Amino acid sequence: MKTLNVRDSRQVLRNVKVGEGVRIWNWVNAYECEIGDGSMIGTFVELQSGVRIGRNCHVSSHTFICEGVTLEDEVFVGHGVMFVNDNNPSGRSSHWNDWDLSRVVVKSGAAIGSNATVLGGVTIGRDATVGAGAVVTRDVPDGATVMGVPAR
Repeated sequence: MKTLNVRDSRQVLRNVKVGEGVRIWNWVNAYECEIGDGSMIGTFVELQSGVRIGRNCHVSSHTFICEGVTLEDEVFVGHGVMFVNDNNPSGRSSHWNDWDLSRVVVKSGAAIGSNATVLGGVTIGRDATVGAGAVVTRDVPDGATVMGVPAR
């Protein structure tokens, strides 16, 4: 893996570890994260500190992947997917780090449809499918297909 540091008019990549054959399109912001071999990151994506993306993943444009999210190998993420890492936000906090991180794990081979929202503390199982526009509020079993609000 090599480490990228780029700051120009099209993107900011700060201490991003990337594997072989990684493609990162323009207007991506990524900070202290890791992207595995052969993965693709589309335009207008944000990857926050500590995000881990496995090998041969596809993250489509306009997606937000926050701290605490891990995508295992061969995961597909559709356009505009939103990951959440704080299920109990409070505007009363006096410090930016005064909150509980709720991790998300997306297991190998899973696919998440466009505009889905994945709440913190959720695991999406191996080869599972999340329908477009779904709101995932609980774990998705291996091989399951879920859709709707909340996803079932």
